[in-house]
Amino acid sequence: MSALARWLRAFGRFWYGFIIGDDWTVAATVAATLVVTWLLHLVDVGVWWLTPLAAVAVTGLNLRRTGR
Repeated sequence: MSALARWLRAFGRFWYGFIIGDDWTVAATVAATLVVTWLLHLVDVGVWWLTPLAAVAVTGLNLRRTGR
């Protein structure tokens, strides 16, 4: 394996671990919320508050689930 291939693999693993982390549901919820916010923005609906609200909600749910 070349040095470039090793570097690209390590780079990809870092970002996967950084974004996905231990719980893929948080990353998926945030990504889905960003897409929904963008789509609603395209039709001139002001939902800038949706992404922070979803991030806080999914974090709270994740902490509750983890605490059990």
